[in-house]
Amino acid sequence: MDSVQLTKTFQDVFQTTDKPTTFFAPGRINLIGEHTDYNGGHVFPASISFGTYAAARRRNDQTLRFYSVNFPETGIIETQLKQLNYQEKDQWANYPKGMINYLLKDGHNLPSGADIVFFGDIPNGAGLSSSASIEMVTGVVAESLYDLSIDRIKMIQLGQKVENEYIGVNSGIMDQFAIGMGKKDHAILLDCQTLEYAYAPFKLEGYVVMIINTNKRRELAGSKYNERRTECERALADLQKATPIESLGDLTEEQFEANKHVIQKRIDRKRARHAVYENQRTLKALQSLKANDLEQFGKLMNQSHISLRQDYEVTGKELDALVEAAWEQPGVLGARMTGAGFGGCAIAIVPEENVDSFTENVNKLYREQVGYDATFYPAAISDGARKL
Repeated sequence: MDSVQLTKTFQDVFQTTDKPTTFFAPGRINLIGEHTDYNGGHVFPASISFGTYAAARRRNDQTLRFYSVNFPETGIIETQLKQLNYQEKDQWANYPKGMINYLLKDGHNLPSGADIVFFGDIPNGAGLSSSASIEMVTGVVAESLYDLSIDRIKMIQLGQKVENEYIGVNSGIMDQFAIGMGKKDHAILLDCQTLEYAYAPFKLEGYVVMIINTNKRRELAGSKYNERRTECERALADLQKATPIESLGDLTEEQFEANKHVIQKRIDRKRARHAVYENQRTLKALQSLKANDLEQFGKLMNQSHISLRQDYEVTGKELDALVEAAWEQPGVLGARMTGAGFGGCAIAIVPEENVDSFTENVNKLYREQVGYDATFYPAAISDGARKL
């Protein structure tokens, strides 16, 4: 949907001839560095060309009206600037409501309400972060409509707060950060603890990033996710008796190998090994991209998937089927699961001229193993949340 269609939808929904202002916030993929964020390590996300569009206009009263092209059955959801508490009946609109709520609490002046239409082209349940995309697009809408100056890192932190406190999902800051700070043709190496970050050129001359949705809804993973966190915390507590570290991300591979015997449980040792080695892979990934060595980057992606399959055990039959099929295709530089695992998406770096045969072959192998089709989305690496 382009700005023209979005504008027309806005005018139809709110029965006006006024022209709204249009905005976009991308979704994100994590190129490498999975399950490292809560272990004190680095992640390596990039913002993508799929995301959430918004068309918005200020009102003269205190009313906020939200409409989603994706959920027409909910109609226009209306509330007041003074009534921004979480309401289950407001469904998806709790994300923009939460963002406006926290902007007000942070001391920003929103003197009047607004009409906003949202449209997202991020596949549902794919784990490409549609909720953070809605939060960040709402942030840039408010910034522009009310002429606010909001520090971008602060906006990102408010988005995370919406997830953690308002919605009640215990997620890290990576999603909002990648979406808020994304840069065209660049990935971001981010330390989730300190928020120190570095951009790395991610120029894919002759290649595309293919996002492949398993079409298995992630029934997560919640319980498994908490289990993995506990296993890593136990491993860290054991290691801290032998070496002065604050997180698993503090260890090099050599330091881990020298001290791993102090980890009591074999399962905890496997989980910790993934966290340590995966963090080191993200640091190597930065170096390979700076050296414009996409082949080395692809190898690191493959190693990441193997570690997630064997040591962290979060891939599952569907993701393994997709990634292993991708590895067999000619010219593919690398492929791995992306996101929390147990369904969701995989990514692969595929030669442009092979996209059709790649899609056909991988899908055929996937269907034979799993019984239904995957969905393929070639994505570009795009800029972060912005006014269009």
